[in-house]
Amino acid sequence: MSLKDKIVLITGGASGIGQACVEAYAQQGAIVAVLDKDETALQLLQSQLGSPHSFILADLKNSNAIREAIQQVIKTYGHLHAIHNNAGIASPSKPLHETSEDEWEEIMDVNIRSIYYTTRFGFEALKAVKGCILNTSSMVGEIGQDNHAAYVASKGAVSALTKAMALDYAPYGIRVNAVAPAGVWTPMLRKWSQEQPVPGKIEQYLNNIHALGYCPEANEIADVCVFLLSDQARFVTGCIMPVSGGAELGYKHSM
Repeated sequence: MSLKDKIVLITGGASGIGQACVEAYAQQGAIVAVLDKDETALQLLQSQLGSPHSFILADLKNSNAIREAIQQVIKTYGHLHAIHNNAGIASPSKPLHETSEDEWEEIMDVNIRSIYYTTRFGFEALKAVKGCILNTSSMVGEIGQDNHAAYVASKGAVSALTKAMALDYAPYGIRVNAVAPAGVWTPMLRKWSQEQPVPGKIEQYLNNIHALGYCPEANEIADVCVFLLSDQARFVTGCIMPVSGGAELGYKHSM
């Protein structure tokens, strides 16, 4: 029970990597406050996990919604030990010049601005307990990806921001790290797959780009997230942890 009695707030926790992390955190003894904009998915997760966890409907682009959610969590549980900034969107799959202003703003609001909001409103609570922050980045933020400019830019920003936050908050005993998967079978990845020129070849392509030979499920990312939030990682900060099956190593396989 490596997270026993820890209060963990996670954004985008009702599906994909976020849901797998919620389940893993709960299994390891944490009390989890899940923020998500998908009411149906939240209700389903609540029916599965129930009390003492919290399931909060919130628009992560709205600073007031995030502030109120964090205040609610602190009022309910008395503490906040960790924030996992997991919420993210990956569409559109386009080069930069084809990306509309609205599409650009949407990705930056969800993938970057939400981290600003949770940190701004959760900092004092984390400072009080020497807590930690975990950001979900992506390997594409390190190595790039074609036809995915806005998303790549946002995840590169997440990785850079993680390092800056780690330096700023180390004096307070707050650790800040990120996980950087390559492909992970989630609803978001399946949506991205359907936006590609030849969707039928994407599954084999995703298996091939990982040196270990397969595209992982979300629970394989969640296991690493548990470690980074736990005291076992107590001397780890500013780390962009690849959970990529070696996708960034050597020559890439063709589709």
